[in-house]
Amino acid sequence: MVLPKELRDRAKIRAGDKLAVISWEKGGELCCIALIKAEDFTEMVKVQLGPMVKDVVGE
Repeated sequence: MVLPKELRDRAKIRAGDKLAVISWEKGGELCCIALIKAEDFTEMVKVQLGPMVKDVVGE
């Protein structure tokens, strides 16, 4: 997949960055695709799921 330079610059995406592809469905059809830096996605998951995991394991 080729991303235009202007878009890469604005999103601060550099060569070698890993991106996560996230998709949404609406009415059973794919309607949207988003890219997010994998490290940012990992952090978002930790922030959202971290407290729930602690509750489950009893930490």
